[in-house]
Amino acid sequence: MYSKIIVPLDGSKLAEQILPYARLLAGACEIPVELLRVHEPGSKTPYWPPLPNGDYLKHIAARYLPGSLSIDLTEEMGEPAALIVEWAKRNPACLIAIATHGLSGMRRWLLGSVASKVVHGATSALLLIRPAEGLDPGAEIELKTVFVPLDGSGLAETILPQVLPLAKKLAMEMQLLRAYSVPAEYYLVGDGLYLQPIAEQKEVISKEAAVYLDGKVETLQAEGFRRVIATAIDGDPAEVIIDLGQKTPHSLIAMSTHGRSGIGRWMLGSVAEKVIQHSKNPVLLLRPE
Repeated sequence: MYSKIIVPLDGSKLAEQILPYARLLAGACEIPVELLRVHEPGSKTPYWPPLPNGDYLKHIAARYLPGSLSIDLTEEMGEPAALIVEWAKRNPACLIAIATHGLSGMRRWLLGSVASKVVHGATSALLLIRPAEGLDPGAEIELKTVFVPLDGSGLAETILPQVLPLAKKLAMEMQLLRAYSVPAEYYLVGDGLYLQPIAEQKEVISKEAAVYLDGKVETLQAEGFRRVIATAIDGDPAEVIIDLGQKTPHSLIAMSTHGRSGIGRWMLGSVAEKVIQHSKNPVLLLRPE
């Protein structure tokens, strides 16, 4: 379980939309929250009305976090992404909870800016959300289902120890997911000849995926986790993950940024990055060392 949840804020309403998730996880898991604000030299606060240094985090804690939580307030001066990563290194068992959008001075916390640098640089687990205009940081949220994409590799499975405690604490159903596709060109021998009919190859892969997932379900059930099911789907992995998440209310996607998927790799820049950029679901992300 995590030692604490670190919540980087930049003073914007968009960045504050991570707070319902931090509040939910901290309360369920009984772990402290650290609100972290990094001031870039020369930048202006986007919060309106402006509050003196120190008062903003106090205001956020009092308004959006219950008094039953242990809360630390930290303000630092420096480059946001580097300082967030460094701060997390001092707390190696922490969870960084961050919105992928927000305002930092005149910049945006988009994937490709602060959040992207944190994703690439942090060794801690991350909880990422894509906020929407107008969402109230004080709103109560639920998480009822967690999708766990697996591709058969040990690296992809490193997310499971992160997911199990959360699923138990929040009483979530876990859906193990394996998406597969067979690129036709991979089996093309030449002159229109194929090494094996695509339909037959898909059937073989489908059976292998089902056997693999069923084995994981049996293992988890034997360990006492009963609310787990498995689904193998033919399709582009990122599209399948995003689509299932959007169709399932109150769901979380939990995945590792590395692993194998057919002849490709699940790495940032591929499946994981597509999911982070396009999914409307919160994403629990782990980058194994």
